[in-house]
Amino acid sequence: MKSPLRVVFMGTPDFAVPSLKALAAERELVDLVAVYTQPDRPAGRGQNLKKSAVKLAAEDLGIQVFQSENINLPEEVRRLADHLADVVVVVAYAQFLGAAILNTPRLGCLNVHSSLLPKFRGAAPIQFAIWTGEKESGVTIMRLVRKMDAGPILMQEKLAIPDTMTARELHDQLAILGAQALVKTLEGLRSGTVNEVEQNESQATYAALIRKEDGLLDFSKSGVELLRQIRALNPWPGVFYKSRRGILKVHRARFENQLKQFGTGENISANVAIFGGQLFLRCSDGWIEVLEIQPEGKKAMTTAEFLNGVRSSEELEII
Repeated sequence: MKSPLRVVFMGTPDFAVPSLKALAAERELVDLVAVYTQPDRPAGRGQNLKKSAVKLAAEDLGIQVFQSENINLPEEVRRLADHLADVVVVVAYAQFLGAAILNTPRLGCLNVHSSLLPKFRGAAPIQFAIWTGEKESGVTIMRLVRKMDAGPILMQEKLAIPDTMTARELHDQLAILGAQALVKTLEGLRSGTVNEVEQNESQATYAALIRKEDGLLDFSKSGVELLRQIRALNPWPGVFYKSRRGILKVHRARFENQLKQFGTGENISANVAIFGGQLFLRCSDGWIEVLEIQPEGKKAMTTAEFLNGVRSSEELEII
């Protein structure tokens, strides 16, 4: 029987937790010798220090946790070398690894990336896959190199993107798929059966970091484009528009692809209609029906609940 691979795991958010747990469960394949994650950060109104999702999971699993502001410091490189790792697995760790770290483990450093590389390299591949209208996404297990998300591909697994899927839903499914692909890759790496394929640089695209202001809805766009944006930025940062009543976040919506003709007696203004307990916002080729909304400073609610406190569509006019 072959010996387990000595693995050091590096990750921080909840996306990385399924991969960590999958490795911990594969005791004949993996000897999980250490977990690295980001330092505890202030969070919430009280700004109390909060542990990362990976740190919480590692503590539950009884695995030693290391936290460093800079993993590339010489003392950190020496400490990593002391683990005598065969492989370092990186899943959303949020630090770039320098050459000294990349060259430390015997079999190199592997990364779980939430896109079908070389498409959507960068910080927000899940959001951009939905926002740009992709019909499928997936995960890539690649070897880390100095250039971001550009290393050779060891394995890919695909996943369909339904028209109603949000970024949160895709995130959760890819986290599980990534964990499964990671185990398969390590099995192939240990047996010498995994093949590495260089990425085609001419096909590379990039998914830049999402900002809060990216959530602003532009109603000169089509209904399909707006719905993709709503789904892509759910739950963070969320999409919104500016009304006379303040900032209104739109959590869920659907597109009415026929231009509705509201009667003159209905509650309708230039680009907002309240009709039969429903809220519609005019876009370039129809109307967006808002299903769930969040007024500024309040919790999300159904549109019916929200409209109980609205006297006129003019209050909700897009400005």
